Amino acid sequence: MSHSAGLADYRAALTTPGACGPVLTSLLARLPVAMIGLAMLFYVQRATGSFATAGLVSAAALVGVAVGSVVQGRIIDRVGPTWPLLITTALFTAMVATAVVCVENAAATPVLIGVGFGVGLTEPMIGSASRAMWTYLVPAGPVRNAAYAYEAISMEVFFILGPAMSGLLVAAPWAGTGVVAGAVCMIVGALGFALTPTIRARRPQRGAPAGKLLGMIARPGVQTVALAAFGFGVTIGFIEVAAPAAATAAGHAPVGGLLLGLWSISSVAFGLLYGVRPWPRPMALRLPVLLGGFALLVALLAIPTSLIGLGVAMFIAGTLVTPQATAHSAAIDQVAPPSGATEAFAWVITAVTLGLALGQSASGQLVEHVGIWSAYLVGAVAGVLIAGLVYLRRSTVQEPSPAAEEVALAA
Repeated sequence: MSHSAGLADYRAALTTPGACGPVLTSLLARLPVAMIGLAMLFYVQRATGSFATAGLVSAAALVGVAVGSVVQGRIIDRVGPTWPLLITTALFTAMVATAVVCVENAAATPVLIGVGFGVGLTEPMIGSASRAMWTYLVPAGPVRNAAYAYEAISMEVFFILGPAMSGLLVAAPWAGTGVVAGAVCMIVGALGFALTPTIRARRPQRGAPAGKLLGMIARPGVQTVALAAFGFGVTIGFIEVAAPAAATAAGHAPVGGLLLGLWSISSVAFGLLYGVRPWPRPMALRLPVLLGGFALLVALLAIPTSLIGLGVAMFIAGTLVTPQATAHSAAIDQVAPPSGATEAFAWVITAVTLGLALGQSASGQLVEHVGIWSAYLVGAVAGVLIAGLVYLRRSTVQEPSPAAEEVALAA
């Protein structure tokens, strides 16, 4: 299988018959994906006056997303995407409304944590469903790989816009404006996506997993891709705390968001070029090499003594962010059958989310008790070590032969 994609392949993927509706509606649904959690943090903090409470609620929402992505992915693979997404969107609407009522009525912290978890749990997983759509909309090869690259690049753009939108809306007269605006955007987009003819026409494929507790994560190859995604999330988690802390320590707190923006800009720019000619060619080597290279670049962040130098280092390190996300999507094609693609990719989302949570929490402790530089170095070491584990498991990331896949489906 070829794993490169020319610029013409991006155009071919996005103009594939049946792709326009899902692509446009998924853009709307995923735009606030990095906005809702941050807006919830700001909302709870302004309502309670406590960063500690707000942090717990935000963490609970992250855990909810980690759990919900797998549950939703498995259900979608078994029954198709439309009804699960419609039901989940309705539940999400109810949970956001409940969260607003609880915050406005000064509910106890455990209650706020519970509704935060519920909001994350019921977020409609349009990202997984959209990524899985390409497995049956376009054939395997450069066009599908271009579609995966587009998915990764668009998500990176949303991770730039989401926090920026939250930062703007936090100044609104009502502190919950960001939460409601993000939720409405996600609800409208999710409903539109679920009701497009392409998504409504999708049916479970032969061999859809049923009755197995572990599902797709029982496959060694999916475990390896999830491990790579976990290392990716851990490493980024360290930086997402350390970089804003560096800006705050320098007396320029707003620059923290700009630093993360530089990181994302280089990620998008290089990610587009990387999709045209990815390297290394073998996927089994691509996962550990990209993660290890990224971790080594992150170590450079410990060197600069000024915010300008840190910005340059982050711009360089950011070049390997989107290529990893693209590789995770492409690798799923090799380690999971199309019948389990949504759940398999959901495990990637879960792994990244848990990695982010772990990296952020550890980074906060290091920043406070050791020094900002230590967070960069520990994040780099963690990434290199996990990349080593992925390399040791590289034999599990092999493209299955048609005969082998038939056996797997029949098992």
